[in-house]
Amino acid sequence: MIGKLKGVVDSLHEDHVILDVHGVGYVVSCSARTLQKLPRAGEAAVLAIETQVREDAIRLFGFLSDAERDWFRILQNVQGVGSKVALAILSILPPTELTSAIALQDKAAVSRAPGVGPKLAARIVAELKDKAGAFGTVDAGAIALAGADDAPGGSTAAQEAISALINLGYARPQAATAIAASLKALGEGAETPALIRRGLKELAQ
Repeated sequence: MIGKLKGVVDSLHEDHVILDVHGVGYVVSCSARTLQKLPRAGEAAVLAIETQVREDAIRLFGFLSDAERDWFRILQNVQGVGSKVALAILSILPPTELTSAIALQDKAAVSRAPGVGPKLAARIVAELKDKAGAFGTVDAGAIALAGADDAPGGSTAAQEAISALINLGYARPQAATAIAASLKALGEGAETPALIRRGLKELAQ
């Protein structure tokens, strides 16, 4: 099995690159994001490779990082996600953003990928939530606030601030992340107006 290729970019195409390794041209399928970051033809490149062997073909998929390759593998554990959909998701969301989207249950972010409808996006974030922790730390406060609608208890300044940001058009995961950062900066006793102002500054960065 091929795990890595180091060579020279021969040519770039819409959904793949041909990588020349000592005179052999490997056809490597990549996400749009990866293809955009590859150097021009004639320049050196290194790709982490996932090899898929089928009865009728052997396909190579290339990634700029091991994390991107790992997410490619994990995404395909979800029913309805094949290699094409996994690459589409990674074209929209780099590994760090995908980690956050899944940890925060941000179905809207995942559904931006071509071929991913609301039902599939919901299944992806639900089934892979426990996997996100292996790819980095997402603020625990943001996760808690993002799920505040499901939590019992009365309204708090933080929840009111999140509701205000949602009413301004921001998605709940975005609003929750901004208000979690605002609480850290202003303290747990911060009032709703101050949290909203600070949250808007966080979102503007």
